Amino acid sequence: MKETIKNSSDFLFIYEAIQCNPNGDPDQENKPRMDYDTNTNLVTDTRVKRFIRDYLKSTNKDECIFVDMEGNSKVSVDSKLKAVVKRTIENPGELEKVFTENKDALDIYKKIISKEKEPDKVWKVIADKKFKDKEVNYELLAYLVKEKFIDIRMFGSAFAVAGFTKAYTGPIQLNWGYSFNKVELIDSSSIVTIMNDDSSTFGKDYRVHYSLLGFNGTINTPAAKTTGLTDEDVEVFRNALWESIPANPTRSKLNQYPKLYVEVIYNERFSNGQFGDLRNYVDVSPKSGVSEKQVRKFNDLEISFNRLLTLLKENKGEDKKIKEVKIKSSSDIIISL
Repeated sequence: MKETIKNSSDFLFIYEAIQCNPNGDPDQENKPRMDYDTNTNLVTDTRVKRFIRDYLKSTNKDECIFVDMEGNSKVSVDSKLKAVVKRTIENPGELEKVFTENKDALDIYKKIISKEKEPDKVWKVIADKKFKDKEVNYELLAYLVKEKFIDIRMFGSAFAVAGFTKAYTGPIQLNWGYSFNKVELIDSSSIVTIMNDDSSTFGKDYRVHYSLLGFNGTINTPAAKTTGLTDEDVEVFRNALWESIPANPTRSKLNQYPKLYVEVIYNERFSNGQFGDLRNYVDVSPKSGVSEKQVRKFNDLEISFNRLLTLLKENKGEDKKIKEVKIKSSSDIIISL
């Protein structure tokens, strides 16, 4: 097994959305999610994770994405697990890898496979509530998570299949994102076709004029030990988070671009959340002469990272909380320690 990460970290991620729908709310005619009390735009963590999963699926062919399609159809977590376990059972060489250090567990599976023959029948036995050797199932599940499914190594998942009931807390988590600026919706009188799985409905095409969205997230060392998250996985995550936002080709998601990623990597003796939500250290307001309702582009906003940079500088060092700070920014943001 590869070595898991040794340092916890917190990160700030900011991206912009221009004349698009960053995250439709199905309970509000698919309008952009909003906090109408503050006129701020909201985006769920699951929306961002879906961006990342889709990007990894298209670019990282060596890894499997668990929360995904099976064939050309959407499937539940239970159905996906069944399909993956069946493929593993059909591959004797893969089973040998799973139980390299536990020959007794391998023998249990081999006996069941020898008796039942067909993968569907084997699955029925090992996924039965009365199956007594559940520990071998958990060992198989741990192998699949740590060696096959990068999205579960990152974000975790809950399995509720009989014989495989186990929850993995994801080491990488994000809060819901919210806009730093007050957001105006574009009035829409146009009627468009909205695809929902295998059917379509008609609805209005709602979009935001401009939204500068910020997310606070964590990468947690103790949880990484359970899922097997490695330094290489974290590097993949950083790249995917940055690249996946503009890579979505759908009509409603075009015109979204990453602006800033700041990751605070702590020294080993420190856990997450040393400074709270990093968004609290970013100051954003409309430029002079631009009202809140008139914000239409990034340059309409005055943005200061001074408080964030001061915090990072004061707390970085071997005898302090921060070991390292990683910063990536768009060409129109100049920021460095």
